[in-house]
Amino acid sequence: MTGAKGTGVSGAARQAELPMLRAYRLWFEHARKCDDCRRVSRAQDGCECGRGMWGAYRRAYGGGGG
Repeated sequence: MTGAKGTGVSGAARQAELPMLRAYRLWFEHARKCDDCRRVSRAQDGCECGRGMWGAYRRAYGGGGG
């Protein structure tokens, strides 16, 4: 990546983020911090909030409900 320092994402890059990738990133960040979501092997088995985020990702991906 040109012009990027470190691993941070610039504000402009974050604004141009695809809805599917944004939904996945939000779920992933939640799952890393949530004890309930971290313990399960499937996203559908996580906490209520995590399941909702996973469902939003599935809808954005075009995979239907979740």
